Amino acid sequence: MSSTSVLSPQSPVLSQIHVAVAVLRNTEGKILLSRRRKGTHLAGLWEFPGGKLEAGESLSEALQREIKEELGICILTHRPLIQVSHSYPEKEVFLDVHLVNAWQGSAAGMEGQQIAWVEADEIDDYPLPAADRPIVTAIRLPSRYLITPPLLENESAFLLQLEASLQQGIRLLQLRLPGYDKEQLASLAERVTALCHSYGATLMLKDEALARRLGCGLHLGGSQLRATRSRSFPQQQLLAASCHTQQELAHAASIGVDFATLSPVQPTTTHPQAQPLGWDRFSEMVAQATLPAYALGGMQADDTQQAWRCGAQGIAAIRGLFCG
Repeated sequence: MSSTSVLSPQSPVLSQIHVAVAVLRNTEGKILLSRRRKGTHLAGLWEFPGGKLEAGESLSEALQREIKEELGICILTHRPLIQVSHSYPEKEVFLDVHLVNAWQGSAAGMEGQQIAWVEADEIDDYPLPAADRPIVTAIRLPSRYLITPPLLENESAFLLQLEASLQQGIRLLQLRLPGYDKEQLASLAERVTALCHSYGATLMLKDEALARRLGCGLHLGGSQLRATRSRSFPQQQLLAASCHTQQELAHAASIGVDFATLSPVQPTTTHPQAQPLGWDRFSEMVAQATLPAYALGGMQADDTQQAWRCGAQGIAAIRGLFCG
């Protein structure tokens, strides 16, 4: 069998070391971590396995070689997860991270290193290099982010449509109702929170006080993001932001935002006056970001593969994901 070959959508700058990184997830959903050996850079820390590309190698070839050398297994399929640029005092790295769900063989520490299979929510118990932190967030986030329609006529029908979306696998959603007053929003948000809990989904709100009270995530709009200088929102609750420029992505990362939406990628009926980025520009911007980003704007479910190829966490959409 041969591996899925997906070339990196963006290359590192010349001063960076290009590193192929594998996130191996087994059938139980556990993630493989490997401990750096004595005498190596960042010795003693845990990491996701991989290594730098050799001259003339494709990313897929580097992944295959590194994982065979380090763990004794052959990768069968993989797909892009996230790209991370990070500067250490002694060097700059560009991590080209792919999610691996299928391989041949049984993983072992072929170079004498410790390995561990870890639940995604337990990775924080293992000290990781700074460059690996965005990878942890990407592992925990789903590939689809549903944003609810801004208007609804019947709450009961809306809740049925929302449950249908959850039944189809939506696990991250934003309740976006700009026309609702605070009391109406709070009442509906409580019902939606309970529905999300029953499906193991995460709810994001745009009202910080309500998000804190219900234990939900908070999604910052553009003006909120620009006005925020540091994170005060609880670390155990997701913090997201709407971004449209490279500067906004950088600012979001600097204040501790967990993930972003980047838009508009394609023309959209909700913002017809906005100039779309297109996939090439989107890819360039995401490659320079240091947090997971969803492609937003004109997205449909079948755009997910394209979004992955361009370095996105996945897609965010209203009409393209809502069962209404």
